[in-house]
Amino acid sequence: MVGLLPAVDPAGAADFAVQREQMVKFQIEDRGVTNTTVLAAMRKVPRHEFVPEFARPHAYDDRPLPIGEGQTISQPYIVALMTDLARLKPGERVLEVGTGSGYQAAVLAEVGAEVYTIEILEPLARSAAARLKRLGYEKVEVKAGDGYLGWKEHAPFDAILVTAAAEPVPPPLIEQLKPGGRLVMPLGQPWETQVLVVIEKDASGKTRTRRIAPVVFVPLTR
Repeated sequence: MVGLLPAVDPAGAADFAVQREQMVKFQIEDRGVTNTTVLAAMRKVPRHEFVPEFARPHAYDDRPLPIGEGQTISQPYIVALMTDLARLKPGERVLEVGTGSGYQAAVLAEVGAEVYTIEILEPLARSAAARLKRLGYEKVEVKAGDGYLGWKEHAPFDAILVTAAAEPVPPPLIEQLKPGGRLVMPLGQPWETQVLVVIEKDASGKTRTRRIAPVVFVPLTR
């Protein structure tokens, strides 16, 4: 809740570059993410630009933060971990379900991916699109719509990231995943501890699921 955020000296939160470096070192590298491309992206994207003004002093804290409409921006480590698990190469096509404020989409763009992102809440989709454009991420395509259905016009995708929990996995997302692709998402019931999984699809269309870590995400809504 907003009222529970501790008071912060604004001057102490001014050097966002230093805070971002500390975030990468202590929240991400120290937890085992070693992919240099992902780490560089996390160092570059200004997370404070993706949170409301009142939350900016906490932008690089090790936790999710509210972004309005009952939604949150994910903990930095989880953003880095999901990006790492997607194993994207420059030029590959990725679908993100759950744009939120646009932070994960910006990180995906920084690793060189061609990014398509869907947000079901139209006010968030509009503000994220404007924010990404203002920050120079003009090639990220944002759509207001039902992410459960994916984005068939731009399929197949080399990777799909879902930033909201569901169970079972939406069938359209499996269908739109390229053979050899990775789908990274929290699997489980709303408001309970879920499990972050990687679903890999082979050339025959069969899938294999790896369980990664316990997580708690907002539910995927229709």
